[in-house]
Amino acid sequence: MLDQNTTGSGLSLSRSHKLFEEAQNLLPGGVNSPVRAFKGVGGNPVFIDHAQGAYLYDVDGNRYLDYVQSWGPMILGHGYTSVVAAATSGSRSCFSLDSPTQAETELGKLVMACVPSVEMIRFVNSGTEATMSALRVARAYTGRKKIVKFSGGYHGHADMLLVQAGSGVATMGLPDSLGVPAEATVHTLTAEYNESVAVADLFRMYPGEIAAVIVEPIAANMGLVPPAAGFLETLREVTQREGALLIFDEVMTGFRVALGGMQERVGITPDLTCFGKIIGGGLPVGAYGGRRDIMQVVAPIGPMYQAGTLSGNPLAMAAGIATLQELRKPGQYAELERKGLFLEEGIRKALHDAGITAQLQRIGSMFCLYFAEAPVTNYTEAKRADTSRFARYFWDMLARHIYLPPSQFEACFISLALDDGMLGETVKAVADVLRG
Repeated sequence: MLDQNTTGSGLSLSRSHKLFEEAQNLLPGGVNSPVRAFKGVGGNPVFIDHAQGAYLYDVDGNRYLDYVQSWGPMILGHGYTSVVAAATSGSRSCFSLDSPTQAETELGKLVMACVPSVEMIRFVNSGTEATMSALRVARAYTGRKKIVKFSGGYHGHADMLLVQAGSGVATMGLPDSLGVPAEATVHTLTAEYNESVAVADLFRMYPGEIAAVIVEPIAANMGLVPPAAGFLETLREVTQREGALLIFDEVMTGFRVALGGMQERVGITPDLTCFGKIIGGGLPVGAYGGRRDIMQVVAPIGPMYQAGTLSGNPLAMAAGIATLQELRKPGQYAELERKGLFLEEGIRKALHDAGITAQLQRIGSMFCLYFAEAPVTNYTEAKRADTSRFARYFWDMLARHIYLPPSQFEACFISLALDDGMLGETVKAVADVLRG
């Protein structure tokens, strides 16, 4: 592994190191979200000063091609002109309000136009709020208590969902979390991702008790694991047969792998869908929505209470409208697919030329490179990947000014701001690292 302060290629991180020392006296672990601490790769984190287009700029003056993109929402690139203009204009009106605005309706219409399964929508402030609220809706609508999630699936840090979670929990090696009482998770059932038979078995074990199955249609918090053929279709069939709801957690995949999310790509209609910060141009926002009859249980028209002072925040709504307007332009997703294929083919060739066995898994503009002997299809297999080798790969790529997620268990993201020259630079860096 390269030195955490000065890399083997002369990349100085001394200022980042000093800032991290200071932060550790003020913030738990020196960060406000665990994966930022670089525990998954060792060493100290890089402190970013600003971002523009496809690039991040750190406090030491280094520039990196960004494949993290705030964990996905910066699909247009950082500082996209129309999004910045919309947010700036919105800020002149107000930062926050205690009343509804036209922008909430406008963004809601845009989401519904792109995702037909959403007939009503409620904006919240994060993906965690979206998933916990959607599950509360499911319980209220069905009158049932139990939910099914998948090992390695991360749906935010709500107590009931921190069971066999992925993302930062996987990075930290924690099966769940201290501080979560057993009573909070007693109704949370787990199955292995891509094993639909296990889900059917749970419904047989708990007849009439399961309110919903929540699933990432692409498991993107254990790296990147595509759904096996028939997996999502079976989930749709069993939930409909058993009177439970199917919830797609598209916090990462919504407006990322297609304009209509993964549900558009696979042709499956969930009952409820959760969205993340891509619908706010990267500002703090989330949403959940779905069938009208289900969403009508939400207060104030229904008995299921959920609220938020900053929900529908004017800045996030304005940035979200501008983002979705850009994504609706013809050819955007074809271009993302082309860029993804360009990168995939280049990395696969680099692996072949270096004689290295590793698994490059990609869907659209999302990808992950596992240092594993066989394709990864679930959480158990993901955990067998060589995380030490990934850590070396991460630091070697950083030394070549390529910024990757600091964990084997996170997905990489491609933005429209990345041009072919930048992608070629990335492929060359991968080839150099693998040869070394």
